[in-house]
Amino acid sequence: MTLHSRVCEILGIKYPILLAGMGGASVPRLAAAVSNAGGLGVLGAAACSPDQLREWIRETRSLTDKPFGVDTLLPASVRREAYKGKAGPSPMDLLPEYQKFAQDFMKKENIPPLKSRARESEEAQRSSKSNAPLFSKEFFEAQMEVVVEERVPVYAAGLGNPGPWLDRLHANGTKVMAVVGAVKHALQVVNSGIDLIVAQGHDGGGHNSPIGTMALIPQVVDAVAGRIPVLGAGGISDGRGIAAAMMLGAEGAWIGTAFLATDEAGIEDFQKEAIVESGDGDTLVSRTVTGKPARIIRNKWSEAFVAAGLEPLPMPFQPMVAMPVLAAAAAVKRKDIAPGFAGQGMGLIHKVKPAAEVMADLVKSAESSLSRANIYL
Repeated sequence: MTLHSRVCEILGIKYPILLAGMGGASVPRLAAAVSNAGGLGVLGAAACSPDQLREWIRETRSLTDKPFGVDTLLPASVRREAYKGKAGPSPMDLLPEYQKFAQDFMKKENIPPLKSRARESEEAQRSSKSNAPLFSKEFFEAQMEVVVEERVPVYAAGLGNPGPWLDRLHANGTKVMAVVGAVKHALQVVNSGIDLIVAQGHDGGGHNSPIGTMALIPQVVDAVAGRIPVLGAGGISDGRGIAAAMMLGAEGAWIGTAFLATDEAGIEDFQKEAIVESGDGDTLVSRTVTGKPARIIRNKWSEAFVAAGLEPLPMPFQPMVAMPVLAAAAAVKRKDIAPGFAGQGMGLIHKVKPAAEVMADLVKSAESSLSRANIYL
């Protein structure tokens, strides 16, 4: 049995396995490695300035002649609805207090301050064509102009509906996909005319759904009723997971955590070690990093935030609090503070490998699992 579906025909790839667009990890060398191995590499460009995004796209093209994708965020609003009309101080008013908490935490943990990644990104933007603040509506729109201008083969909306950009993207021959975490969101994006949907469940790392992967995939498959292919995502870290997703009706998989523990991933070596050393119970869903619910590896920063009784601020304010801490902790290799994002499938990962080897293992195991399932018929 050969691992193949109509996803391969739509995207022009050999295997229906896509690299999840993980910010900071899905860099050009990793995306190119996955594409060269027969899957679809996707750049995790959510925090890239427009100029950096253009550089990443061109670098990826220099490393592969195969199709690849770009993943950014397109939320209708970057501020959580719960804060609208809420009595009391605004997030901007609370920001100094939260930043003071962050500074005190760093002193307690003996972490020397470091220019934050968020501030570096803002400085890069000031020298670019777009001066839009990080994670603002203007910032997302400036990124999309680059995606259109560079005529990328595939665009993935990691959050939000790409419908307003669809005509321009399709005019360039770009295939468009969206990551969803609920049936209602799947129906919204399928009606806009996109080409594929990723149904990502609660098991997944990073921003995910409140619905478990096993429950979400078949419900999304039924909702779209074959109009476009569905890819399964969330806690899928080996070929058995791919096979399971396909038996639930998905036509491929969107995989993140398994590719974090690769030579080419853009995260720190100590973060790759944290994934290899951790198990299924070592993650939690928290808003202490981005302001939106995201699955992360357990760490002292999130624990301290909860212990202090602080309610995380909405995006884009929470990253202003968290990023200086996490960047400084990463600089001194504090695995207990900045281990990063990961899905619940990380307990299946026991070694850092080249991305091509991970791809080969995924394909072989998926084909074997699908073949083995026939014995029960």
